[in-house]
Amino acid sequence: MASTEGLVPITRQFLASYYDKYPFAPLSDDVSRLSSEIRSLASGLLKDFPPSQVERLLVEEADRQPVHKIDENMWKNREHMEEILFLLDHSRWPSALRQPSTPEDSELATDLSNIRDKFHKTLKTLESFQVKNSERIFNTVMTYMPQDFRGTLIRQQRERSEKNKQAEVDALVNSGGSIRDRYALLWKQQMDRRRQLAQLGCATGVYKTLVKYLVGVPQVLLDFIRTINDDDGPMEEQRQRYGPPLYSLTALVLSIRLFITLSWRRFEASKLNEHQVAMLKQAVDVYSHEFERFINFISEVFANSPFFISAEVAGALDARTNDEFKETSVPAGQTHEVSLLVDSMNSYIAWDFSLIQGKMNMDIGFSVECVDPSGQKTLILPYRRCEADQGNFCTCMAGTYKLIWDNSYSAFFKKVIRYKVDCIPPVVEPMQSANDA
Repeated sequence: MASTEGLVPITRQFLASYYDKYPFAPLSDDVSRLSSEIRSLASGLLKDFPPSQVERLLVEEADRQPVHKIDENMWKNREHMEEILFLLDHSRWPSALRQPSTPEDSELATDLSNIRDKFHKTLKTLESFQVKNSERIFNTVMTYMPQDFRGTLIRQQRERSEKNKQAEVDALVNSGGSIRDRYALLWKQQMDRRRQLAQLGCATGVYKTLVKYLVGVPQVLLDFIRTINDDDGPMEEQRQRYGPPLYSLTALVLSIRLFITLSWRRFEASKLNEHQVAMLKQAVDVYSHEFERFINFISEVFANSPFFISAEVAGALDARTNDEFKETSVPAGQTHEVSLLVDSMNSYIAWDFSLIQGKMNMDIGFSVECVDPSGQKTLILPYRRCEADQGNFCTCMAGTYKLIWDNSYSAFFKKVIRYKVDCIPPVVEPMQSANDA
């Protein structure tokens, strides 16, 4: 049993510092371009052939932004890939492709087989990552548990629980449940695991005593599982740092699934043309390459990330991040303003800010304006986009000075800024008296 003496759970400040060493190289611009173009092709298929109820639900999902949760997006990518593989099974091809009678149909059949193989490979990469990550977390936790009969009981309990969950999934499949139904159940099971951990971490009274002393769970581990997934806890740093590229990939694979779904039902009336096939192949190539790159990257990040740090390290990070700076999230399509009421001229307004998502080629608009008592606006600092900035100026009038961070141009990504703003009143020299003169 590893010692937890002097350790505390990882903090958001620690993860921010840790993730600075692991910047993710931005996704190819082709991801967003192809998402838009494939979605446009799908819309074209709907013009002369209204969607079915199932297709309508898929269209509505494609029109929504992916949820901002890394774990849930991993499962969503798995679901979409399985749905695509289901559609690309040879038995579900349009009849004209199952027995191609023209060179064009034969070539398309070959392309579809290659697309299916790429999705199968990418799906296996994701499944392997999830299994290994789950085992890593469990085994790491178990190193802090008693290495006697109590640890054995916990392992046996986990094995029974997982067997019961798999039996629940098997029963659903055997009763005719769809892929969508299966993944809804898998996600529910995942949330049940998380909820049980949170309940364990929040144990109180007699139950807490039993957990700590009979089962042997260290208090620092209870603190870890209680706070790790808080809305503003350590995982929020992970979501803000690495979530956006994953959300973009989720949008791309959903667009691909929607296009193939619509194409199959309309194939007899309108075969895929050369441009549509070329676009689909490019989208699949880009998605599979970028998704596997993301998985390989995040695997390394997770493998090296600790659960606990020394209290001294946590204290030093807290001191460094609490030096009058504030942190705020600016949602996509919105702005954040800080207003300073200045009563006199020759005051100094100063600012210092930076984005904290990491090196992802992100920026935010910034400007400063003054509104005088009559409501007249004066631009002090023209709008520009940057990742960070420091500056100051001497006020030339009384009024309300507004520092504005603008994320209205972003349709998808929220921006998190760490900032400090000061207003320093003018220094007034004491007047000399006649006696002093």
